[in-house]
Amino acid sequence: MDLSKIARKLDLSDSETLTRKAGEFRRLSDLQFNSSAIGVGEVCKAIICLEIAATRLGILFDRSNAIKLSGMSEKAYTRSFNLFQNGLGFKSKLDIRELAVQFGCIRLVASVQNGLSLYKDRFVASLPASRRANADFSRSVFTAAAFYLCAKKHKLKVDKVKLIELSGTSESEFSCVATSMKDLCFDVFGISSEKKDPRDAKGNRDMLDALPEKRKREDGGYLSDDNEEFSRTKRRKPMDEHAYNQWKSSVIASNNLTKTRVLSKRTRQTSLMEIKEKMSK
Repeated sequence: MDLSKIARKLDLSDSETLTRKAGEFRRLSDLQFNSSAIGVGEVCKAIICLEIAATRLGILFDRSNAIKLSGMSEKAYTRSFNLFQNGLGFKSKLDIRELAVQFGCIRLVASVQNGLSLYKDRFVASLPASRRANADFSRSVFTAAAFYLCAKKHKLKVDKVKLIELSGTSESEFSCVATSMKDLCFDVFGISSEKKDPRDAKGNRDMLDALPEKRKREDGGYLSDDNEEFSRTKRRKPMDEHAYNQWKSSVIASNNLTKTRVLSKRTRQTSLMEIKEKMSK
């Protein structure tokens, strides 16, 4: 597809420099990923590369005209543009204040900033020391996920699909980041008033299994309850064995009585048969 012709159709000035840059991006995209796999044809790919080049060179670009020329919907074009931009290594940055203005949630700015800062600190602290220096939070998906979770916590309606498009990420990655934020910063991003920490539960469980005979009531009420239940079980065990022995004895006695009756009946029947035989003779 001739980039020069498309550039002229889009009324782009300084088309020679622009088309040369767009050509570099198109060749780079061919090396980095398969555009047809994400549903982007050659015409749309050329237009997207021209827009990326225009943005990098500071040249005005009419996106509405580009969308009409591409034959795609605005939503599909925006998604494809973000995928191309991320694939080429040009990370789009989201500003929290701009998002707040765009979605009409000005009061969320401070909450999102504090939540992001807390998430970064806790996430880095959870990593091994050798990996902490490589932690990267520059991607827009972190800002978008934090903004969405804060809006949800404050019961404000935010278009999740539009946020994902603005961040230039996929829905699965967005959900993954949002889940990570809720797990590490439930006090900031969570909705429920209570949340049990699985690490605390595991620690309590380990302690419960380790030294059951040395726990005190102040170590946790449920521990003493377990010990009390254990004591009740121990007290109940001899009683259960005694009841079982009584039942066993009664069953054996009943079986013996049944056998005795059967033998007695057979003996009487044999005697009657012998009497009948003698009378018949």
